[in-house]
Amino acid sequence: MIRAGTEGDAPLILAVILRAFEEYRGTLDPPSGAHNETRESISEKIGQGGAAVALAGSEVVGCALWKEEPGYLYLGRLAVLPEFRRAGIGGRLVEWIEEEAARLGAPKVQLKVRSALSATQEYYERRGYRVTGQGSHPGYTGPTYVVMEKALR
Repeated sequence: MIRAGTEGDAPLILAVILRAFEEYRGTLDPPSGAHNETRESISEKIGQGGAAVALAGSEVVGCALWKEEPGYLYLGRLAVLPEFRRAGIGGRLVEWIEEEAARLGAPKVQLKVRSALSATQEYYERRGYRVTGQGSHPGYTGPTYVVMEKALR
């Protein structure tokens, strides 16, 4: 089941993000900002936009954060616990965010994927997202991520 997340869910969402992104610790350059998240930063992000949480029974096993921006809804921090991956949870979270974007009148959803994570880029391409640009983190001269978008009907 997918439901809207609340600021009260921040500790659970944080726990999912930290576990889900642990595989990237020490492997990404620059390091993932997910490792710097706190209960307060997650609560703030939920307050600035929103969250979706995936439940297996009563356990939060996946999440995604979103924020309205001019002309699009930004999807960030999609995370699914490793033992629950490949069961369609991530895809359902993406669909939930897309439905929320449509409900809010956003014409598209945008996200960013690390350039080094080609499998993640392919994951979103299979869901109709297309690369529309690239960018680099502060202090880097070459691209470190791609911007991907999906137009909504």
